[in-house]
Amino acid sequence: MATQQTSTEQLRPMTPAATASRPTTAGQADTLPMSGLQFDGAPSLANDINASAAHSTTTISVNPHAFYPHTQITYDDPDFRRPPPLKYSLRPRKRAIFYFWTLIILDCIFMPIGLYFGMWYGLTRDQLSANAVFSISTALLGTVSIVEYFVRFYRLWRKNSNCRVIGAKRWYLDWFHWNLSVGWFFVMIELIAGTTPKNPPIRLLAMPAPTMLFAIGIELLIVDVLRVFNVPAPCRISSLPQGAPLRPGVYAYIEDICAVDGSGGTEFRQRLNLRYQASKAFREMLHRQTLFWAIGAIVCAAVCTVIIFTIQRDAAYIVGWVLPFLWAGIWTAITIPWVKRELTKEYEQWTTANFKA
Repeated sequence: MATQQTSTEQLRPMTPAATASRPTTAGQADTLPMSGLQFDGAPSLANDINASAAHSTTTISVNPHAFYPHTQITYDDPDFRRPPPLKYSLRPRKRAIFYFWTLIILDCIFMPIGLYFGMWYGLTRDQLSANAVFSISTALLGTVSIVEYFVRFYRLWRKNSNCRVIGAKRWYLDWFHWNLSVGWFFVMIELIAGTTPKNPPIRLLAMPAPTMLFAIGIELLIVDVLRVFNVPAPCRISSLPQGAPLRPGVYAYIEDICAVDGSGGTEFRQRLNLRYQASKAFREMLHRQTLFWAIGAIVCAAVCTVIIFTIQRDAAYIVGWVLPFLWAGIWTAITIPWVKRELTKEYEQWTTANFKA
C-alpha cells in the first residue's frame, strides 16, 4: 500500500505552482501538450492510469494556466536583496520605437496639415470644394494608428496569445485597448460631424488630438482619485480584477503597452505586478507619474481648445494637430530621466535597508 501511494503521488499532474518553480531548459517547448496530462514516472504506469481513468466517473480538473509555463515567473532572490526585476529594457527596441513614432508623426501631423493646405490653396476653389478637401484629408487620417489598433486586437485575441491579461478571457482584450476605443469613438464623431456640412467647421476638425488627450487625462485622474479614497476597482483593469484595491492610473498603461506593443508578453505583466507589490518606492513613483501625465494632458488639451477657438482658423488647425504631439514629446523627455533617477534611488534605498536589517 505504501508503494502504491508513492507511485500515485509521483504520477500526480503538475500544479501551476510546481510548474512555476521548475527551471525551463533551452529545448523545452513553449507550451505543454493540451491533449493529455504529463506524468512523472514510467510510461507503462502512466498508460495504466490513463486506461483506468477512462472507466472512471471522476473528472480531473487542471488549471489551464499551468499549460503555459512561459507565463509563469520565478523570483530567485528569496532574501529580497534587490527589487524584483522587470527584465525589460527599451534599448533593444529603440529602432522599432523610432520607426513607429516617425510613422505616427507623418500620419497624424504632416498628413492632415499637408493635405489641407495642399488641396485648399494648391488647387482652385472651383476644382475642389471645402467639403471634398476635408473628406479626403480625414479619410486618410490615422491610417497607421488604425492599423496598429487592429494589430493589437489580433495579438490579444488570437488563440494561445502570449501577451493576454492575467486571469482574463479573450474577449476582455486589455484596459489600454478599451480606452483607445473610447477615444477613437469621440474622434470619429468629431470627424464625421465636421465633414458633413457643405462648409466644414475647420476648428472642430482641429480637435481630434486634444480630444484624445482629454479622454486619457480624465481617465487617469479619475482612477487615481478613486484609489486615494480606497474605492475598489469597479471593473477589471487589465490584470487587476474587479473589487481589488485600485492602483495608479498609469500602471495599466505601462502594463498593456509594454506587454503588447513592446512585446514584453504576459511575463512582463506578472513581473510588474510583483514589483508593484514588493516596492513602496515603486508605487509612489507610479502615483507621481500618474498625476504628472493626467494633469499635463488635461491642461494641454484645455489650452489647445482655447487657442483653437480664438485664433485665425488656419493657424488654429495647425495648433490642434501639432501642440498635443509637441507636449507628448516634452513630457516623454522629462519622464525618461526622471524614472531612471527614481529607479536608481529605489535600488539604493532597498539595498541600504537590507544591509541594516
